[in-house]
Amino acid sequence: MFGYVRPSLGRLGEEDRQRFAAVYCGLCRTLDRLYGTAARFILNYDFTFLAVLLSPPEAEAALRRPCIAHPLRARDYFPGNEALETAADCSVILAWWQLRDGAADHSGPASVKYRAAGAALSGAYRKARQRRESFDRSCRELLEQLGGMERERCPSMDRPADTFACLLRSIGGEVEDPLRRRVTEELLYHLGRWIYLIDAADDLEEDFASGNYNPLICRFALESGRLTEEARESLVISLDQSVRRMAAAYELWDFGVWSPIIQSTVYEGLFCVGKAVLEGSFQAGGMSWRASGRNKEQL
Repeated sequence: MFGYVRPSLGRLGEEDRQRFAAVYCGLCRTLDRLYGTAARFILNYDFTFLAVLLSPPEAEAALRRPCIAHPLRARDYFPGNEALETAADCSVILAWWQLRDGAADHSGPASVKYRAAGAALSGAYRKARQRRESFDRSCRELLEQLGGMERERCPSMDRPADTFACLLRSIGGEVEDPLRRRVTEELLYHLGRWIYLIDAADDLEEDFASGNYNPLICRFALESGRLTEEARESLVISLDQSVRRMAAAYELWDFGVWSPIIQSTVYEGLFCVGKAVLEGSFQAGGMSWRASGRNKEQL
């Protein structure tokens, strides 16, 4: 999983920070309730943001109690609802397929690590597959397409990014309202494209050293594990374009109490994570991310 999609918590008010944290903790508890303790380890910001996108415009009351990660201090969390369950189901399915592909793409100890993690998640995957057959089918088909592009070392960064974007967009099919479904699918498509490209940039040095496929290496014919200035500028233009398309889609729907969190993510958080990745200073994890980059007026 990735974990790049996060709001600019330092720019949010206290109520919105607590609301986002309650979604994060609610997703963790939903994963545990539906799939067991092992599923908590796939918790990440990306699917927390998905739960926010899918949530009704008014938030329900949060509950408060200690958890396995913080047994001495109670934390607010939202109890399981349709948005959290959808995010939990889809995160399990995508994680399992990624682990499966990771085991196939690696050998030796690395392959063993992926296989062991996949085995630990296999029971949860079978249950999630029954609950979200359409998304599971999309994952299988689109990740197979991605695998084919990797094997042929596709020289385009747009083709594989589009394929992963289509995978994320398929989650939007869970939304009942036709207009909101279109908005959600557009948001998720461009978010998926952004995630794929920023992940490629984050893995660039490691992939160059190992010889693994990376679309940026092939697209820009890189001779080292670093982007040239010209390649960097081209990538930034492509990333910014996806964020702008997300922003345009966001403006078409009223997300209610979740609007500040979504705005903070789209108009600030993604730009700052992207900047950190390209500078080599990005660190995954933690709930204290503070953005200092562009804002809504700078789009």
